[in-house]
Amino acid sequence: MTDTLYREYPARSRPLHPQSRGDAWYYSSAPCTSMHKRPYSRAACKHCNVRTMFKKIPCIPIDDGSAGQTTQDAAEETPVAIFVNGRHMTTAILSPARFEDFITGYLYTEEIIRNVDEIESVRIEENRISVLTRNLFKRVSTKKTILSGCGGAVSYIDTEKLPTINSDLIISVPEIAAAVAALLAPDARIPAGRIEAVALVAGGSIIARSEDIDRHNALDRVIGYGLQNSVDFPRTVAVSTGCITSEMVRKCLFANIPAIISTGSPTALAVEVAEETGLCVVGSAGTPDIAVYAHAERIAGIGA
Repeated sequence: MTDTLYREYPARSRPLHPQSRGDAWYYSSAPCTSMHKRPYSRAACKHCNVRTMFKKIPCIPIDDGSAGQTTQDAAEETPVAIFVNGRHMTTAILSPARFEDFITGYLYTEEIIRNVDEIESVRIEENRISVLTRNLFKRVSTKKTILSGCGGAVSYIDTEKLPTINSDLIISVPEIAAAVAALLAPDARIPAGRIEAVALVAGGSIIARSEDIDRHNALDRVIGYGLQNSVDFPRTVAVSTGCITSEMVRKCLFANIPAIISTGSPTALAVEVAEETGLCVVGSAGTPDIAVYAHAERIAGIGA
């Protein structure tokens, strides 16, 4: 297996500390003295990233003329059941890394919590994440689409139920180019093209980054990191590989991230929702086909 996907980030202003209880890891606001004897940071603790992102699997090359068997890096994926206050909320398919960041961002973009202080504790097990919130009677449900219509009527995303962007951020084309270049920079631990990547960027520099088999999960991770580190979301942009979907737009709206930039193109629905809610959408970044699809006024020198 390759090395674990692990990046050094500064300690959070309100750290959560892993505590071993049998085969599970708990995260709470209590100091972790039994494991680390020092304040927790991602640079000091790898228990929140105990699995690896890739493993070697056997295969037979087709186009190199040989019939011998070799191995290739394959991305790991794992089903993880998410329980909130004892109730099963959903089962997510994740790359096995940084579950704490993921669950924090996921609960926020699903409107289960309004800030990280509403999380009482997080327990991470082999295929389960259990969360207790300060409001134990909070009803939980997923909000991957916000629909209108009933009976035989056609359902559609009701943008009136979505938040709108509140930010005066203007970004430049050089900042976009720098952010995309940083996102796509080679990483020896991550086989090229085998996994999606998302970064949270301010001033052209990456302040948080995540890789996952699903870029929606990666977006939740960087949002979760931002929540735990008091990142000023209205001054950031999300940068991603792959297609921009309406679900990614929705997550940016709830975090008040004013722009999303991707190396792929947006869907028609993503552009429609973004246009009505104030989100800037830039597609095909890093290619000759780069274009702004919604709210060009956020790009210096492009929009009126």
